[in-house]
Amino acid sequence: MKKIIFLLLALLATHIFADSSMTQIKHNPWELIIYRPENKTDFNYIRCYVKITDENGNDVSKTKVKATYEWASIPNVVNRYKNLLYLDGGMAMHLNLKPGKYHFSVYTPIDKQAGFECTKSIAGKFQWESNTFEYDTENPAKVIFVTPVMDDNGFFNGSWWIDHKAPRFFKWSEMKGSR
Repeated sequence: MKKIIFLLLALLATHIFADSSMTQIKHNPWELIIYRPENKTDFNYIRCYVKITDENGNDVSKTKVKATYEWASIPNVVNRYKNLLYLDGGMAMHLNLKPGKYHFSVYTPIDKQAGFECTKSIAGKFQWESNTFEYDTENPAKVIFVTPVMDDNGFFNGSWWIDHKAPRFFKWSEMKGSR
């Protein structure tokens, strides 16, 4: 009986000391993930560039934001952006924001639209724009999604949609219906 009690006390002491020496992992309250799910065909390779502005309309994409990205297919490898913040299909952007309110939008410039089979009918006609998504670092939502918008016939219409709700998924994400 003494051996059992001693063993239980030893296990309890090991558990107490192990817990006190372990570093607690906490979510960074100012981190936001922007995820662009995978789409079908060559649409994944069309980049949308992220623009972040503060409450005063100042572009803070490089001043108040630190960003890394990873591919959904290889989530263990974190990459750093070299110049512009962008998303391809299947990418997740991790943003560390200073506390405050921000406005997010994405766009695809005219010169980045050519060469894709899925956009032959609309490429080069205008810059593709998104809605503006307002985000406060006090917001409990920590993930937002970027999806392409389709017309009534089911084809990409040249715009993007940013939302806190995930798109419907099958093998890939469905495009957002036009509004």
